[in-house]
Amino acid sequence: MSAAHLKTRSPTSHHGKGHTMAGAHPYLVAAAVAVGALAISALINRYLAKKAETRNPPSGLFLEVNGLRLHYVERGSGTPLVLLHGNGSMIQDFESSGLIDLAAKNHRVIVFDRPGFGHSERPRNVVWTPAAQAELINSALRRLGVSQAIVLGHSWGASVAVALALKYPKLVQGLVLASGYYYPTWRADVVAFSVPAVPIVGDVLGHTLAPIIGRVIWPLLVEEIFDPRSVPKKFDAFPKEMALRPSQIRASAAESALLIPDAVHLRNEYAKLTMPVVIVAGNEDRLVDINAQSTRLHLDIPQSSFHRVRGAGHMVHQTATRVVSAINEVANDVNSIKLQRGLSREMQSNDPVNVDGIPG
Repeated sequence: MSAAHLKTRSPTSHHGKGHTMAGAHPYLVAAAVAVGALAISALINRYLAKKAETRNPPSGLFLEVNGLRLHYVERGSGTPLVLLHGNGSMIQDFESSGLIDLAAKNHRVIVFDRPGFGHSERPRNVVWTPAAQAELINSALRRLGVSQAIVLGHSWGASVAVALALKYPKLVQGLVLASGYYYPTWRADVVAFSVPAVPIVGDVLGHTLAPIIGRVIWPLLVEEIFDPRSVPKKFDAFPKEMALRPSQIRASAAESALLIPDAVHLRNEYAKLTMPVVIVAGNEDRLVDINAQSTRLHLDIPQSSFHRVRGAGHMVHQTATRVVSAINEVANDVNSIKLQRGLSREMQSNDPVNVDGIPG
């Protein structure tokens, strides 16, 4: 091939390459803009998370349990009562309901920020199933000198309460299970809210878009969980920005992902619960079908009682007086069992005598 021929083709070849680069240029710019926007949103979300933690400092104390820093609040005296909050929540949920102060009149109330929520850590080398959290709570209670307690769990916390009772039946004297999810069903919302738990992709979303989306849909979510009742003014005390931190969003997503598998695991275990159990549910719960969940659980636990709260939704524990009534019912049942056992032991310890008063 001649040099002249090469010179003739060269500009054409160069022009084609330039055209390709020019065509790719808008995509490169768009990608750079997108990456920049994500980076900026991550920085903003990090700033807002730190700001939320500064504005909402720990209200309780910390325990170092199994290598994890666990935040808890303790109030009152009497029979220990442990409160376990639901997914996405924290101690302030129970605080805003007034339940802690009401229950503390008769109980030593202990409320934990479960792993990853509020001010408690959530190490990523552990899959925080209800059973894993039950082990942690048991260790924490031992550290606090609690050998027996009544345990109340709301929503996802009800699964932890059940796991705790199954694994440590001598610890759990009685159960109050509120708005729980106990049997596997199809839940499209669970799939959607589980995305931030997906490795890598979830981390990116959790630090960038998820908190922004969360702020937009927050009013709708809160309305749904309280529906059909209006959101009470006292719930304004719940720190929204704490719930929208990337770390807590990931914890919430992980628990959403575990919801159905854990129901599969626990569904055949409920009949093993032998302690007093009171089940509480709002009869207009929009998140959980109480007939498929709480009513069925009541049938599977023979000694249980079931309180359907009229006109209440998923946040049934916010009707604090009704929940305290359920707690008192369990406490009375526990005391009756103690009395019966005491009488039985006393009768067994007495030596039999004949009618003449001479030992038989």
